[in-house]
Amino acid sequence: MARAIFDYTKTILKKVSFDVELFIKELEKAVKCLLPFEIEELRIWLLEYTVNKPELYTSLSVLKNE
Repeated sequence: MARAIFDYTKTILKKVSFDVELFIKELEKAVKCLLPFEIEELRIWLLEYTVNKPELYTSLSVLKNE
């Protein structure tokens, strides 16, 4: 079940990546639901996903607080 939440989180983040504020808001919600090891996986995924989206790179700061 937890894996489904992680995959769903990635899907939502991809869909809202057009808006930085919305992306950060959804990322903050995701961090509250995910397990610590999933947050680390999400951090790795975000590093790869934001390579070509520099406007989203600032969103990584949300994960540094966790």
